[in-house]
Amino acid sequence: MDKQFKEWMELGTKNIGISLTERQIDQFYRYYEMLIETNKVMNLTAITEMKDVVTKHFVDSLALVKVMKLENSVAKIIDVGTGAGFPGIPLKIVFPDLKITLLDSLNKRVKFLQSVINELELEEIEALHGRAEDFGSHGDYREMYDYCVSRAVANLSTLSEYCLPFIKVGGAFVSYKSGNIEEELRQAQKAIKELGGSVRDLVKFSLEEEGERSFVIIEKKAPTKKKYPRKAGLPSKEPLN
Repeated sequence: MDKQFKEWMELGTKNIGISLTERQIDQFYRYYEMLIETNKVMNLTAITEMKDVVTKHFVDSLALVKVMKLENSVAKIIDVGTGAGFPGIPLKIVFPDLKITLLDSLNKRVKFLQSVINELELEEIEALHGRAEDFGSHGDYREMYDYCVSRAVANLSTLSEYCLPFIKVGGAFVSYKSGNIEEELRQAQKAIKELGGSVRDLVKFSLEEEGERSFVIIEKKAPTKKKYPRKAGLPSKEPLN
């Protein structure tokens, strides 16, 4: 275990009100090692400096505690476009009672995620290979989750079409965003309503030198119409507006 890594993890999580066990810090360090090692042969992240991985991936993922009560929660969460496992795997490490699905469209990434799950001995977490458009229309996944989270960089109209079909009425979609989000949010309002959602809150925060971050919290008010999500590719090419 790298002493500096431990200090950065403890400080970063303390700043958002989380206290880690030794085992959790060990799990994060092993995750970091696997991320860096695999990144040499596969493009998982452009962020590779240890301190940046701690702040911009691990702590940023966990900042969800600012807007959701996760302690002892058994909520069912899907992480859409999870990439290298953010925010889903950090959330699972710290809040082991959560039931988490990681969804990504690239099979190589999904294999990496499965190796992390196995190595860290995480339970009640699955990694699925496929597109949100396909899984969001599937009866085993549609409107089966309490929450959907995503750090994907697509615009909010597109993300809402990917994510809202997964959520039960009464649940919520939480989008991690950076920079100035107001105009994007304004443009997405019609799409969000069409998909059965309603913006509940916009919460801004910052993590050290990372700059301004936001959580957009969209409540699921009504079932999503059966025609959504549209077929693969359309939500990104032709966002609802």
